[in-house]
Amino acid sequence: MDHPTVRRRSSSALHTAEPWPITPFNRLFAPIYLLAVLALLYRHVTNLLLLLPATSSPSSFATTFALLIADLVLAFMWATTQVFRMNPIRRREMVENLNDVVGGEESELLPGLDVFICTADPHKEPPMGVVNTALSVLAYDYPRDRLAVYVSDDGGSALTLFAFVEAAKFARRWLPFCERNGVVERNPVAYFELANGAHPVSVNLQNMYESMKHKVEHVVETGKVDDQYIDGPKEQEAFGKWTHHHFTKQNHPTFIQVLLDGNNDKDVDGHALPNLIYVSREKSTNSPHHFKAGALNVLLRVSAAMTNQPIVLTLDCDMYSNDPGTARRAMCYFCDPNLGPESSAYLQFPQKYRGINKNDIYAGEYQRLFQIQAMGFDGLRGPNHVGTGCFFRRRAFFGPPSSPVEPELVELGPDHVVESESIGSDSVLELAHKVAGCNYENQTDWGSKIGYRYGSLVEDYYTGYRLHCEGWKSVFCCPKRAAFMGDAPISLVDMLNQQKRWDIGLLEVAFSKFSTLTYGVKSSAGFLMGFGYCQFAFWPSWSIPLIVYSFLPQLALLNQVHVFPKATEAWFWLYPFLFLGAYVQDMLDFTIVGGTFQRWWSDQRIWLLRGLTCHLFGSIEYFLKFLGIAAAFNVTSKVIDEEQSKRYDQGIFEFGVHSPMFVPPTVAALISLLALVQGLAVLAVRGGGLADAPLLQLLVAGFGVVNGWPIYEAVALRSDNGRMPVKTVVVSVALAWACYVAASFVFK
Repeated sequence: MDHPTVRRRSSSALHTAEPWPITPFNRLFAPIYLLAVLALLYRHVTNLLLLLPATSSPSSFATTFALLIADLVLAFMWATTQVFRMNPIRRREMVENLNDVVGGEESELLPGLDVFICTADPHKEPPMGVVNTALSVLAYDYPRDRLAVYVSDDGGSALTLFAFVEAAKFARRWLPFCERNGVVERNPVAYFELANGAHPVSVNLQNMYESMKHKVEHVVETGKVDDQYIDGPKEQEAFGKWTHHHFTKQNHPTFIQVLLDGNNDKDVDGHALPNLIYVSREKSTNSPHHFKAGALNVLLRVSAAMTNQPIVLTLDCDMYSNDPGTARRAMCYFCDPNLGPESSAYLQFPQKYRGINKNDIYAGEYQRLFQIQAMGFDGLRGPNHVGTGCFFRRRAFFGPPSSPVEPELVELGPDHVVESESIGSDSVLELAHKVAGCNYENQTDWGSKIGYRYGSLVEDYYTGYRLHCEGWKSVFCCPKRAAFMGDAPISLVDMLNQQKRWDIGLLEVAFSKFSTLTYGVKSSAGFLMGFGYCQFAFWPSWSIPLIVYSFLPQLALLNQVHVFPKATEAWFWLYPFLFLGAYVQDMLDFTIVGGTFQRWWSDQRIWLLRGLTCHLFGSIEYFLKFLGIAAAFNVTSKVIDEEQSKRYDQGIFEFGVHSPMFVPPTVAALISLLALVQGLAVLAVRGGGLADAPLLQLLVAGFGVVNGWPIYEAVALRSDNGRMPVKTVVVSVALAWACYVAASFVFK
C-alpha cells in the first residue's frame, strides 16, 4: 500500500548521499590491473599451445591447464568485485526532519509497521533470546497503534509459546519503563547488563525479568510446561492443544495465538500496547514447507489478514534492536516525497554483532558482505538483501512496480484495508488459520511471483535479487549506532556449516533459469547489477583456485619442479604485482570502513579456509542434491558453551569436533610446511643464489604456513578440548602422504 506521504512536498531533506573517497583510485587502478590479468592469461594460453604436441609432458600440460582454470576463476571473481568499486556511496539520515515532513510524531501519515521474527528450534535458538529480540522492537519509539510483532515458531513448540506468554506479561511494564526513562538499550538483557541497578525501578524490573528467565529456562530444560506455570483457563486451553494434537516439529496443525491485542490490552500506565501474535504454521511431512521462505510467506499472509501494515521488518530471532529510533530512521526513505515507491522496495541495515573477539578470528563481522559490497551496490540500484534487519514495502512482494500481481484473495493484497475489529475476532482468526495451511499455496503464485521466492536455501539473497530484476530499487542504511545487534557463531564448525548451507543455496541460484549470468544481466536490474550478483551466486567457485594454489605449487616444489617463472624472467614480476595489488586494495576497502589490519588479516585467512572447507563441501553437496540426494537444512546453534566461549575470547581456534571439513585445510597446511622446509633445505645445500631458485613457490608455501599456524597449534601444540581430534589428524597425515606419493609419480 503506497503511503500518502509520497505525494507531499517539503523543503526538509530527509537523507543525503555522498560518494566514497577511494572511488577515483579504484576506477584508475581497475584498467591497470585488468591489463596484468590479461597478460597472465595470455602467458598460460601460449604455454598450453606449446605443450599441445604429443611429445610434450602430460604432467606439464595438466599443471599449466590447472593454473589456467584457477586464474580464470580468480579473474572472473575479480571482475565481479569491480562492480562494487565503481560507485559506492554512503548515506546519512536527518531523522530530526521527519516530523516536519509527515506532520508530527503521532501523525497518521507515519505508515504502520509489521515486524516478522522467525525461530525454528527452542534447543538451538533459546526462547529467551527470541523473547529479547521481540521485546526490543515492541519497545520501538513508534506509535503503538501502528506496530505489530509476529513471531513464527517453525518448530511448533509449546516451549516457545510459553516464553512469549511470559514476555507479553513483562511487556506491560517494560515498554512504559523504557518510554518514561528514555532507555536506549531496549533489549532487556542488554539494558540490565549496562544499568547494573542504576535506576531504582529497574531493580524490580530486573527481578521480574530474572523470574521470567528462570521459568522459561526451566521449561526448556524439562521439555514441558508444568501446570504450576499456567495462569488461567485461556492459557490452559492454549497449551492443551499440544497434547491433544500430538504436535511434532515436522507435523502439526496451524496454531495462532494473540498475546497482545492493541485494541484491548493496556500497559501498567493504562496506554494501549502494540500487537504481539504467535504463529505456528501447519506443517506436514507430505507437503513442502520451503524452510524460512515458507515461514515468511505465511507471516505475510497472516499479517495481511490481521493488520496489513504497508511496511514490513524482517528479523532473525537473535538480531535484537539496538536503537529505538530505527523505525523512524527507516521512514526517512519510505516517507520521502521525492522518492517514488519503486526507489525503496526495501531498506537494508548491515548485520552487526556483539561479543566478537578482538581480532575477529572467524571473520564473523562479514565486513565485506554486509557493508563494503552493500555500499557498492547502493550506488547502482541498491544493496542485496541479507536476511535480517530489512524494512520492506509490502507492495514490493506483489510483482514489478509497473505491473502488480494480484493475490488469490483480495484480503491478502497490499492495498486491502483491514477492518478495525479486534485481531482476535473469530472472522480474523479464521482467515489467518486458512492462509497458514500447509497446502494453501498449491496452485497459487506464492513463492514464484508473490512474496519470498522459493528455489534456494538463501531465500534472502534470492528474493532481493529477484526484486531487483523486476525493476525495484533498494537502499542501504548504515548509521553510526548499529540498528540491530546479534550473536555471531563462536564455533568454527558452526560457522563453516552455516557457510556451507549458504553455498548450496547460492549454487541453486547460479544454475537455475534465473541465473545471474543469463537472466540477471539482461533483466531490469541492468548489466552491472546482474554481474555484481554473480559475485555471490558463484561464491563457492573460490574453492577452485584456492585448492589449486594450496596444493599444486607445493607438491611441485617437493619434486623440485618449477611451475612459475624464475626471478631472471620478466614474467616473474607479474605475480607479485597481481598478488600485492589485490591484497592491498582489499585491505584499503576493509580499513576505510572502520576495520583494523588485524581483523582484515583474519578475514583473508578465513577466506582461504572457506575455500578448502565449506565452499568445497557445499559444492559437492549441491551436486549430490542435483543428482537426487537431498541436502539437510541445519539451524546454526545459538547456544554458547562457556569453555568454548573462553577460548574464543582468547583468540584460539576451535577444532574440538571431528569434521570432514577440517581435513583438506589440515592436509594443505602439512604439505605447505613440508614443501617449505624441503625447499629451503635444498636451496641451502645447493647454493648458487636466488636467480634459479623456485622463489614464487617458496613464497606460496610460506604463505600457506603462515595462514596455517592455527592448524599446527591444534595438531601438535595444544592440550585443551578445542585441539584437533586424533581421528582428524590421522586421516589428514595419511592423505598428505598419499598426495606426496601421487605427486612424485605425476612429476616424475
